[in-house]
Amino acid sequence: SFTQLNDLSGAGGRQGPGSTEKDPGSADSEAEGLPYPALAPVVFFYLSQDSRPRSWCLRTVCNPWFERVSMLVILLNCVTLGMFRPCEDIACDSQRCRILQAFDDFIFAFFAVEMVVKMVALGIFGKKCYLGDTWNRLDFFIVIAGMLEYSLDLQNVSFSAVRTVRVLRPLRAINRVPSMRILVTLLLDTLPMLGNVLLLCFFVFFIFGIVGVQLWAGLLRNRCFLPENFSLPLSVDLEPYYQTENEDESPFICSQPRENGMRSCRSVPTLRGEGGGGPPCSLDYETYNSSSNTTCVNWNQYYTNCSAGEHNPFKGAINFDNIGYAWIAIFQVITLEGWVDIMYFVMDAHSFYNFIYFILLIIVGSFFMINLCLVVIATQFSETKQRESQLMREQRVRFLSNAST
Repeated sequence: SFTQLNDLSGAGGRQGPGSTEKDPGSADSEAEGLPYPALAPVVFFYLSQDSRPRSWCLRTVCNPWFERVSMLVILLNCVTLGMFRPCEDIACDSQRCRILQAFDDFIFAFFAVEMVVKMVALGIFGKKCYLGDTWNRLDFFIVIAGMLEYSLDLQNVSFSAVRTVRVLRPLRAINRVPSMRILVTLLLDTLPMLGNVLLLCFFVFFIFGIVGVQLWAGLLRNRCFLPENFSLPLSVDLEPYYQTENEDESPFICSQPRENGMRSCRSVPTLRGEGGGGPPCSLDYETYNSSSNTTCVNWNQYYTNCSAGEHNPFKGAINFDNIGYAWIAIFQVITLEGWVDIMYFVMDAHSFYNFIYFILLIIVGSFFMINLCLVVIATQFSETKQRESQLMREQRVRFLSNAST
């Protein structure tokens, strides 16, 4: 299959201004007699295609089994990376860790040898050479990072940032699987068009964010507090404001007198005896008797002062106090995850008709904007697939031409 020559054909057919090869435009007759006319005649200033080292490297790179073995090593690397336990294998004293380390050393050595073979076969710099292909540059970066990691290990220097580069090794499989390469190319091709869509999303976020801040800044802090001059018996310890059993995620947000919200402090539920599982308490604090276990006072009836507190819902993450927090709330609404709770909080604190804001936000954000992104990706997919299919056909013709010579 011609797909085994992705690295080779990606570098072929064009002469880079900074390469060390001869200009094929001035030696067309000479190029026609070469074993691989699509590649540079000379690399490293003296290695021609007929020289023994480069000829062997070219035959190795063009061999279908070379890419198959490389793909197998990449899959093996995925397995070893998944089996690594960083918390348990710090000193690498166990037999399991030593075996995995041996495999990792072998994999790195294979990648390094593969890079050297391709450099000898294709050259290094220039459009026709090894570093002229984007995927080869990724392979080069991974190998260099691995060399740096091994050199730091020999000097007993801890450099964890370099170790994280090894997770990029499975990305080498992308260029070896045509369907994966098409998808990655698609994502890269859609970035300019998606940039315009994201700019439109920014304006939508900004407009809805400004409206939310102007209407509801500070309102989600509203709680039902005790009156300022309210005195309690010494044996009674109450919270400064009414708190539900799940205060962090489902607080009791009230509406101040100047607002027209759906919940006021008069809606605070009656306190129940026996730890909340008994009958409702109906007495007031004047009948409270600390020496009697049967006294059941409804202390919740004294949380009558609705004013702004210090805490917002979901441990302060959801509010409209500024444009930044408003964007966080808007993003959660667009994802359709827990948006109903946010809408109820706002309706309780401000007005019943605030549901219009959230319905419009879902229509514009969740339905229109997301589908617009899908349309952009679908449109670009057909163009990318057609271009990649044409490139594969050209690669196959080049491969058959090289094989016939």
